[in-house]
Amino acid sequence: MRFGFVQWEFPGRLGPDPGRYVVRRYAGDDVRQVVVIGGFDAPRRKLRGPRPRKADPGPASVEITRATVIDAAPLGELETADAWLDRATGDESEQVTGAALELLNRAVAGQRVAAADPWIADADPSHAIVCRVGYGTGEQVADGDWEAAVELPLPAPRGSRSRILAPQERLAALLSGRDAALACEELTLRARGDLDHGRTREAALQLAIALDAGLAELEVWRDQGDMAERLEELDGWRDAVTAAAQAALAGGLDPAQTADVSSALDRLEAALRARQVVSGE
Repeated sequence: MRFGFVQWEFPGRLGPDPGRYVVRRYAGDDVRQVVVIGGFDAPRRKLRGPRPRKADPGPASVEITRATVIDAAPLGELETADAWLDRATGDESEQVTGAALELLNRAVAGQRVAAADPWIADADPSHAIVCRVGYGTGEQVADGDWEAAVELPLPAPRGSRSRILAPQERLAALLSGRDAALACEELTLRARGDLDHGRTREAALQLAIALDAGLAELEVWRDQGDMAERLEELDGWRDAVTAAAQAALAGGLDPAQTADVSSALDRLEAALRARQVVSGE
């Protein structure tokens, strides 16, 4: 039988130890997916410039993590598998890879909690070496191999080009003491990471704190630019964000509350970007 998969290769360790991890919705349920974490060494690129006088004569290598998310539902005959691959690498590619990434980061988050290690970061597809979608027999895909696969373009880093260039200037300002990082900025980034990876409860709880911190810390810039209007807008989101956080404590958010968290987070991020602009001016 053939099974479809999405596979990434990341430099370094991803988090979970190498192995095969079955995914069920609840104990006793049928297996829905299998996450396979494997590792191998790739040749390390040679550095230009003078070499140190004392060097290890052995071959140098860098660890690569190959993460494969396999759908446990068989694809059937070759014609059916090829048709699925055409869809999964065409019009449905974003949906297929997005669902697989969410599941992979569920495994990473599980390892973070199980190991009590806050330094384990979510998998970022823009940092991958390669992303491929394909199919193969059960043993093939479990071993990281395939019968047929297509490499997909890697996503660009989050944000527009102008935002990609700006962080270097901001970093220089932070390190030189010309600017300071706000607590709400870090909290907002954590909320964004949780929301983007499907952890809606955690996102709602994180955003509730980030919003309160943002309203307090951004008050200094109220009289600059349009910050007064932005602060009023953020204050208007307080009730909805609080309700979402309360729902998260009670067990989960409904779709409307998830949409509120997403919208409020967007506006808080916009206010933080505006703060950078007025600070630069």
